[in-house]
Amino acid sequence: MKSTLIISIILICALSLTAAAEEADFLIGDLMPDAPELAARGDYKVGVRTLEIVNQDQIDILSFSEKNENPTYDRALTLEIWYPAEIPAARKEMTRYKDHYFKNEALIYKGRALREAELDRSEGEYPLIIISHGYPGTRYMMSYLAENLASRGYVVAAISHTESTVRDQAGFASTLLNRPLDIEFTLDKISQFAEADSNHFLAEAVNADKTGLIGYSMGGYGVINAAGAGYTESAVNLNWGVPGGHLKIRQAGNEAYKNSLDDRIKAVFAMAPWGANNGFWNQETMKGLEVPTFFAAGDQDDVSGYQNGTKRLFDWAVNSDRYLLTFKNARHNIAPNAYGVSPLVSVEMTAADLMRYNEPVWDNRRLNNIMQHFATAFMGIYIKGKNYEEYLDLITNSNQGIWDQNQDGSFTEDHTHWIGFPKRTALGMELHFKKAE
Repeated sequence: MKSTLIISIILICALSLTAAAEEADFLIGDLMPDAPELAARGDYKVGVRTLEIVNQDQIDILSFSEKNENPTYDRALTLEIWYPAEIPAARKEMTRYKDHYFKNEALIYKGRALREAELDRSEGEYPLIIISHGYPGTRYMMSYLAENLASRGYVVAAISHTESTVRDQAGFASTLLNRPLDIEFTLDKISQFAEADSNHFLAEAVNADKTGLIGYSMGGYGVINAAGAGYTESAVNLNWGVPGGHLKIRQAGNEAYKNSLDDRIKAVFAMAPWGANNGFWNQETMKGLEVPTFFAAGDQDDVSGYQNGTKRLFDWAVNSDRYLLTFKNARHNIAPNAYGVSPLVSVEMTAADLMRYNEPVWDNRRLNNIMQHFATAFMGIYIKGKNYEEYLDLITNSNQGIWDQNQDGSFTEDHTHWIGFPKRTALGMELHFKKAE
């Protein structure tokens, strides 16, 4: 009897120590000691669930041929939903995500959310954020940002775009055509789930009339189009693009495109958006983007381009209140999870393998924290009406900021260090702002 009791005590202690160790681990998305202020988690605990949705009778562009110009299929999408949750006292706000990346092998890492947790209904409906990943990628590619925004009181839906993920990567035409369509369909489906009589776990919990879009790389390509900037005629007619002229349904000036635009979309956060450097927009078509937009990019981006890419989109979006956050000397990978030595880095990797997600100059953990900070500020202002303007009302060049305090700790009029960044940490960045004309 005594031996059984001793074994039970040992097991309980071991489980407690394991749980404590997990909480003490530094996980993807956790705060670095020098993280900016708004990168901190919000007041809500976070739950996570996986949903499957199907968009019926869509153009199967990868089956296009001269003999079959309008092939169709039912397009299945997998969503990961993060949301404010009720976490029982006996449970931990902890999960494991099973993703795939290097050599398509399983990639398992821990996250700060409880799977299948009950939704916190204490404050009624939450605004919606939709996240669109890069090519190839997955719905988990920016879990650090999804968890963080859910803790701030949003329902966050990240899409695994069929034929554009690490596991099912297929012809680029599918990504070009389907990105904005997947985003629009996801918004419609979650809006249906939110209806009072839906019997869905999201019923009466989502205010889809306040929706923000977040996209990285090809995700940025998709969210900009979904928010109102139609593609050019030259993009529709590219010989390496979408065959059969099928991209015309997303072309600027097309009546079907105009009718598809959804005024529930209130703000866009586009990180290293692809397409301007390949002629998918021009000065005229970008006038269609009228919602507030936050662009972010590395000034050495060799995938989406900077001067001929993200910076060009920022300059052309004259009908949008817009920001441009520039990371000096950064390349393209400013947005993905900060996968570390564990679980992703392998001695078998080449430099090209690592560069699929890693930033060669900036610490990805720091990039994650900075994105959390600015996404919280931007979405807080334009989706939730939060008083976060001071975090975006900054001098352009962070390196020129001056830290100047009075003896009582208050800041002087000469203080220009970027608000929210700890002393000596606002370096290597620029933030530009232009108001809509």
